[in-house]
Order: sequence, then C-alpha cells, then structure tokens
Amino acid sequence: MDAPAPAPRAAKFSIPSIIALVCAILSFTTGAILGLILACVAIFFGLLGVVLSFSSRTRGGIVSTFSMLAGIIGIIAAVIKAVRWLV
Repeated sequence: MDAPAPAPRAAKFSIPSIIALVCAILSFTTGAILGLILACVAIFFGLLGVVLSFSSRTRGGIVSTFSMLAGIIGIIAAVIKAVRWLV
C-alpha cells in the first residue's frame, strides 16, 4: 500500500526578502551614510532572496527583485543627499 501523501505546505516568504524590503524602505528615510549602508544591505539580501526563491517552498522572488531595484535607487538617493550636504 502507498503511504498517504503529506499535506502540502503553503509557500512562505523568505526572511532575506523581508529584510531586503525593510532595508530598502529605511534607506530612503535616513541620512546619506546610513542610507547607503541600508541600500547595500537591501541589495545583498535581495540577491539572496532571489536565489532562495528558486525553491518551490519559498516565495519572495518579486519582492527581492523590487528590493534590489529600490536598493539601487537608494544608493543614488544617498549620493544625492551627500552631495547636497557637502554643498
């Protein structure tokens, strides 16, 4: 006899994708230096979230991609904030 199939588990968002999203949002609300650091963290965790989203049990690929794009925009915003602060 065949064993009963295990109940399907709902796919969950990966923790790196959530961290990336939070860091990307916070990078816009802080100063130049902390914004730059948070944007870099968002890009790193976004990349990690994209890699983890290839698993069928994990979601968050789109969130991670959005976070990486927001991180890149956050770096640009941090550079603009730094230039405005210097001038």
